[in-house]
Amino acid sequence: MPEQNDTIIVYGTNWCWDCHRARRFLKRHNIPYEWVDIDRDKQAEQYVLETNNGMRSVPTILFPEGDVLVEPSNKTLAQKLKIESA
Repeated sequence: MPEQNDTIIVYGTNWCWDCHRARRFLKRHNIPYEWVDIDRDKQAEQYVLETNNGMRSVPTILFPEGDVLVEPSNKTLAQKLKIESA
């Protein structure tokens, strides 16, 4: 498990369209986050595999309070972050 901090951590890959979409959503709403490319970070890849029952599902987004969203839609992100419009 990654060290807990006050930052949203987005685990993903550079070739994943859903990862790009989630990152654009966070940027558009000025939500700070840390990006971790699991193609370059094997410990992060292992975390994603463990979190997703052996699947390399991305984006896997870890929130400061420990909640995790996997491949969330913009609507799901907006609900989680209490943002009015997606």
